[in-house]
Formats: sequence, structure tokens, C-alpha cells
Amino acid sequence: MTSGTLEHANLSVTQIDRAAGLLQELLGWHIRWRGDHHLGGETAHVGSDDCYVSLYSREDVAGDYEKGQPLNHLGLRVDDLDAAEKVVTAHGLEPFSQGQYEPGPRSFYFFDWDGIEWEIVSYE
Repeated sequence: MTSGTLEHANLSVTQIDRAAGLLQELLGWHIRWRGDHHLGGETAHVGSDDCYVSLYSREDVAGDYEKGQPLNHLGLRVDDLDAAEKVVTAHGLEPFSQGQYEPGPRSFYFFDWDGIEWEIVSYE
């Protein structure tokens, strides 16, 4: 049997700078790479040394995604949930379903400007 970890997720967004700025402020990440995409448009890899989110955009990316088609949400782990919620709110986004679930992490959710749902969790 092998073992593994999530290396990256690739999401289409309407504004790379806006999405990248949120991830940088929320998680302390940086832009690992940015450039033209071979299918047109632009891509930015925003993350840490271990993982990243690939943000893709071009003129025909409309956003307005519906929950669960096909992505239900993307979960991100933070050290300070309260500080993370302040960052999300400062970006004009609305956290919801704040709570704690068994077996333990506290979390909240939010939809970004494109309708992508994110879950922010902390095991603090």
C-alpha cells in the first residue's frame, strides 16, 4: 500500500488577483508561479512549499457556480479560526455554519465571489 497527500487543487475563478489575495492573507501562502495557460487565459499557483491551489481564469470563466456541481467545498486548515474569520469578513465575504463537530475541529464555511464554497477548520 502507498500513502499520499493532496498536492494541489485547480479552480477556475473570475479574478485571479482577488482569489490569490484572499488565500495569501488567510493562510500566509505566496504565489509559487504565475503565467499564461496553454489553453488561453492565465494561471497562478498560490500555496506553501508543500501544497497549493491553482487558480485559472480567462474571459469565458463566468463564476456563479452551484454548490455540489461537482465540488461541495474545499477545506483549509488554519491555526487561528477567529483570525481567519476576520480575514474572510474583511474581504466582504460572509461566514456561516460556525461550529464544532465530532470528533473535534471547529470550523466555518463561506462562499467566495464565484460561488465556490470553502470550509475553514482548526484543531486548536
